[in-house]
Amino acid sequence: MLSTTDFQNDKDLSNLRVDLHSHTNCSDGALTPQELIERAVNFQIDVLAITDHDTVSGLDSAKQTILDKNIPLTLIDGIEISTEWQGFEIHIVGLNIDPNNEALLSLIAQQQQRRETRAITMGEKLTKCGFPDVYQQAKALAGAGSITRAHFARVLLQQGAVSKMQAAFDKYIGKGSRAYVKPNWCSIEEAVAIIHAAGGVAVMAHPIRYDLSTKWLRRLIVHFKAVAGDGLEVVLPQMNDAQRKLMLSFCLEYDLHASMGSDFHQPSRWSDLGRNLRMPEHAKPIWQIW
Repeated sequence: MLSTTDFQNDKDLSNLRVDLHSHTNCSDGALTPQELIERAVNFQIDVLAITDHDTVSGLDSAKQTILDKNIPLTLIDGIEISTEWQGFEIHIVGLNIDPNNEALLSLIAQQQQRRETRAITMGEKLTKCGFPDVYQQAKALAGAGSITRAHFARVLLQQGAVSKMQAAFDKYIGKGSRAYVKPNWCSIEEAVAIIHAAGGVAVMAHPIRYDLSTKWLRRLIVHFKAVAGDGLEVVLPQMNDAQRKLMLSFCLEYDLHASMGSDFHQPSRWSDLGRNLRMPEHAKPIWQIW
């Protein structure tokens, strides 16, 4: 089993290709854990975190692939926990966790039940919109993995109801749309506490994507810091310089560490593993506190 122990005595990863946010088909990614590992090798990634939504089910398969093929890749055990704050869905990434921690597994079970309940209700609303059996089809797409809104979007795309995935969110399943269902996730405080109980560090995922004003984003970060959050994702593939400077300024102001990740879901010309990921100067890398 490969983990951060491979470099725990050398916390300087500045010369390595590091991607600390990726997904497999165990949640809403397109690739199997094995395929993701193979793609990471092709993209010359040295350190990869798999952070599926509310599940750790892909980690063992990924580790086995690394062992079987003797791949020179360090895998970080991770998860992306869905939370609710002030009516917004905020994602908290746990890095370097113990995936067998009892408290974490208990939270995952609760989150999966919440996810299932939401999906059923969403399916009922889509039926009223003229799209019967979408839940069953989305469930089939998810397979043994976590069912997400992305699965519903793919079904609507396959049916020709929308021309692209984003249109499904905009028209039917996004916030304020006809078939949107408000989630009932755990709190940020609970997610951070569970991640810490599992030996990991808690990072707020993609803060710039929450459609918050700078004032509200600051409130969110203040709350995150108050409940013992450890770091912010300050680098994503599609960020401009102003956004990176803003995220870095928040890290410096609130004494938070910096993380970076592609949030990879599927091969794309816009975003891929490791693309445009470079730790900013003056940032405190999150791996320093592993």
